[in-house]
Amino acid sequence: MHDPTENQPPLDRRAVALRYLCAVTPMLFDAVILVVAVRRAPDRLGLVLLNAGLGLAGLVLMWWRRRWPVPIATATALLTSFSTMAAGPAQVAYVSLVTHRRWRQIVPVAILSWVCLLARSSFFGVDQATYVSTAAGTVLLGGLTVFGLYLRGRRDLAASEREAALAAEREQLQRIEQARLAERVQIAQEMHDVLAHRISLLSMLAGGLAYRRNLTAEETREAALAIQENAHQSLNELRAVLGTLRDDGAAEAPQPNLSHLDGLFDEVRAAGQRIEVRDTVDGRDLLPTQTGRHAYRIVQEALTNARKHAPGAGVSVELDGRPGEGLRIRVSNPVAARAPTGPGARLGLVGLAERTRMAGGSLGHAVRDGHFVLDVRLPWEASHRDSTGDRG
Repeated sequence: MHDPTENQPPLDRRAVALRYLCAVTPMLFDAVILVVAVRRAPDRLGLVLLNAGLGLAGLVLMWWRRRWPVPIATATALLTSFSTMAAGPAQVAYVSLVTHRRWRQIVPVAILSWVCLLARSSFFGVDQATYVSTAAGTVLLGGLTVFGLYLRGRRDLAASEREAALAAEREQLQRIEQARLAERVQIAQEMHDVLAHRISLLSMLAGGLAYRRNLTAEETREAALAIQENAHQSLNELRAVLGTLRDDGAAEAPQPNLSHLDGLFDEVRAAGQRIEVRDTVDGRDLLPTQTGRHAYRIVQEALTNARKHAPGAGVSVELDGRPGEGLRIRVSNPVAARAPTGPGARLGLVGLAERTRMAGGSLGHAVRDGHFVLDVRLPWEASHRDSTGDRG
């Protein structure tokens, strides 16, 4: 069953008072006329009191016009057959009915209202005043119909604007949530790259201590110091990554880029990984910071994967590129006869593919002549898809 109050905006006290004022104003004007008429013809006092009583009844019925629009509009229209003071409440109830915009209800009540108007105008006989009153009432009825439709249009427009505002707010919140999720994913990727690199170095150094029996005291001390230094570096790098979660405006630690690769190569060589580097990048000073950061992390993860899947094998790193042509990173290492498997297997390639996609580049990998070859191509300029800036 249809609820007549559905899609009807709630009225505040001011709106309710305004509607009752619209109903009472013509009643007060009519009351003045009736008082004057009673003074001229005291014998019509009973009719005047009946007129006023029916007008007050219509005013009371107005309260339920939004809940039962058709019955209240019909009842107040019938009251106007005997009471001119009921015209105000009847007009307000009729406008309320029209705002529902259901012509099967509006047309019968409009006809009934016109008939009641005609009956009241001809109550004391038909003369010229009857025609004038009927014509004026007909024009007023038409005006009330147009006004009610106008109010409904305004309500529909306001409702659509509210819905559009809510939809825009929901979309904005969704975009903010997606941005936060993307930032968390990137931070997780950074944490993975940092920790995987450092832990693999620690594993290599610890393995040397565990299995090499011929180390001198000085070599053992150097290996222990290297483990300590890598552990300290891992904490510092992790702290720098987590610092991107701060919103206090504090300055963040500088993120690694292409100029830091030499330090990375020296670090992994000191840990025992054999690396051959061929660097022919031209105009590296012109390389955008964001692209350089991605390149550093890609090389770092590629070296980590090589240590994990081909421990002890030599690694070849080739870097080439120039402005306008992009940056190419090629890392290869011999395929181990029995590559270690376990938790995180192949997740390194997934992370590399995600970072490459974020930078707007392409990634390929294959086994060629017994070597696993990773080939990454990055655009020289940062991609629009990498929307997190230089936070790292």
